[in-house]
Amino acid sequence: MDIGTAAIKVAVAENRGGRPALKAVFKEESHGLRKGAIVDLAETSSAVSRVLNEIKKVSKSALKGLYVNIGSHQVKAQPGRGIVAVSRADSEIYQDDIDRVIKGSQAVNLPPNRMIVHNVTREYIVDGVGDIVDPLGLSGSRLEVSSLVIDAFAPHIKSVMRVLELAGGQIGGMVINSLAASRSILSKHQKNLGTALIDIGAGTTGLAVYEENKLVGVAVFPVGAMNVTNDLAVGLRIPVAAAENLKLNYGYAIASEVNPKEAIDLRKFSPDAKGMVSRRYAVEIIEPRLAEIFEFVNNELRLLGKFGQLAGGAVICGGGAKLPGTTELGKHVLKMSTQIGFSLSEEWSEDTAAFADTFEDPEYVTALGLVLWGADKERWQYHGRPTWTKAKGIWRYFLP
Repeated sequence: MDIGTAAIKVAVAENRGGRPALKAVFKEESHGLRKGAIVDLAETSSAVSRVLNEIKKVSKSALKGLYVNIGSHQVKAQPGRGIVAVSRADSEIYQDDIDRVIKGSQAVNLPPNRMIVHNVTREYIVDGVGDIVDPLGLSGSRLEVSSLVIDAFAPHIKSVMRVLELAGGQIGGMVINSLAASRSILSKHQKNLGTALIDIGAGTTGLAVYEENKLVGVAVFPVGAMNVTNDLAVGLRIPVAAAENLKLNYGYAIASEVNPKEAIDLRKFSPDAKGMVSRRYAVEIIEPRLAEIFEFVNNELRLLGKFGQLAGGAVICGGGAKLPGTTELGKHVLKMSTQIGFSLSEEWSEDTAAFADTFEDPEYVTALGLVLWGADKERWQYHGRPTWTKAKGIWRYFLP
């Protein structure tokens, strides 16, 4: 369940042969949220209750395993590092050693009103040798882990939990938007090359940066596609609903590519509006706000030391990605290749062919990513870890 500022997107799936198979996908209007955070519990509860009733019609058991997004812009990330001595006399690394070092990496300074939502492992280091994906079964005297600790504003998270539980749902997990979207649309090749995922929602824009198959950084900016709509409403002196409709029908990202002679009759969108307006004038309102969003991304990439250094370029998703010309503007402002991101279908059951339109819609990537995240956590594709002797535990890293 992707609870957004403008809409709640839902994807219901079941385990079919170790792969998720979509049973239903739908969208409902959202209420009571501002910039991805709940500001009116009563309004949001009403909207969520309607959504859960629709889910119940598809699968009652799905209400017991809800994976939900964290969409607020109050998200921060900082590096974490854990170091432990290997406890066994034979120096073999066991699962409890891994658990201890991961727990140690979470020992970061946090204000009392913040809570950790993710601790993403970047690499393990055994006796000074890094880039180890899984140290289980290796031998060494010291185990280290480098991770990215992501925290969020605790009241925002508790509000989401409260709304869902009051409506009769049980949360299986909570994931920030950009990580859920990354799970859905970024391939291992893209993560290895170095890619920035940009999720343009209605109230916020999320960023996740990967390189060498590691999460380099995440950020959430308090601007989104609704800011574009609000700018149009103010600039053209029309209601917000009319501005949204105009944006969807005549919007474009780059003003110089629009014919200055093309006109828009504002009365089609608002009976109280008067006269005609140049389409280029409307796009001149849109372009600066979109460019501002990309500048936020640029500033964050500079802080991460990755500006102009990501060979995989930028992948844009979310409802804001649907505006024509967005990739061209992104390429110009970000100074790197830019493309629209669509959900990858390789990990899904073949039975999902009926939902081909959903996989081609950048608005649903977070909802589909939450399904995959839940499938990973609940080990739908997990077949058990083999029992290795020490020798096999070492040699498996050299086998094809």
